[in-house]
Amino acid sequence: MENEIIDDRIVVANSVTKLGKECFDRVILAGSHGAVYAAYLAVKSGARGIILNDAGRARDDSGISGGEYCDRLDIPFATVGSTSCRIGNGESIRNEGLISYVNRTAKLLGVELGMPSMIAANKLTFAKVSNKVSAEYSEARKELPSSGSERKIVLMDSISLVTNQDREKIIVSGSHGGMLGKDPNTALKYDAFAGFFHDAGVGKADAGITRLEPLNERGIIAGTVDGMSARIGDGVSVYNDGVISHLNKVAETAGGKVGLPLKKFIEKLVKL
Repeated sequence: MENEIIDDRIVVANSVTKLGKECFDRVILAGSHGAVYAAYLAVKSGARGIILNDAGRARDDSGISGGEYCDRLDIPFATVGSTSCRIGNGESIRNEGLISYVNRTAKLLGVELGMPSMIAANKLTFAKVSNKVSAEYSEARKELPSSGSERKIVLMDSISLVTNQDREKIIVSGSHGGMLGKDPNTALKYDAFAGFFHDAGVGKADAGITRLEPLNERGIIAGTVDGMSARIGDGVSVYNDGVISHLNKVAETAGGKVGLPLKKFIEKLVKL
C-alpha cells in the first residue's frame, strides 16, 4: 500500500523503511517492529509520535526497546500487540491493532494498554514537537571476514540495507520475517543465496514468517529464528543467538532443521 495520510495528522505505512517527507510533524502508525533501529528511522523522518508492532516483545524486550529511546527524545511511542494485527501491514495495524506497550511520554497524553491503535494515534497528535536531536545510528550492517573459498555472510539490522552487491551472499537480518503488506516482491529485494530473519513471535495470521514461501519460489534458502532466542532489529544477535524456528523447503533440502542454532546451519551453508 502507498503510505496513507489520515486527517492530515497521521501517516499509516507498512514499514518505517518507506517513510518520506509526508511524515514530518505527523504521527506514524507503521507495521514495523518496535526495536530501536525502527524507532530511529521513524524519528529521523520527523515524526511527532510513533506506534509500531511489539513483535511478540522478543528477547530482552527488544521488540519495544524503541520506547526508552524515544523517551530520551521526548517523543511519544507505543506498540500494538503482534497477536492483534499483522506485522508488516499498515492497514492491519490501523484497523485491528491494540496497544500493548506505552512509553512514559505517551502515557502523559492518555494512551493506555488495550486501546485501539487509531484512538491512541489521535491522542499522540497532541504531542509537542521534540527539539531534541537523535544521534546517527551506527554499525547497522557489517560483512563478516571469510576465506576466499567460503560464501560471504552479511549481518544487518534491517533488510532494507541489502544491496545489489549482496547477491549470492548469506544475509542475516534483524528484520521480521513478514512481507510488507501483501506484496511477495518485498520478501527480499535481491537474490541472495540465503536470507534469515526474526520470526517476531510469528503473530496474527503467521504474519511474522510470510517471507519464506515467496523466497522458496525464487529458490532462495530462507528461515526465521525463534522470537525469544534473539533480539529483533539486531542482526548480530540473530546470527549469534538465534535458534531456527521456521524454514522453507529449499532450506530444509540444504540441511536446515528447526531447533538448530542458526550459526551452526550457516557454518554448513558457507561451504556450498
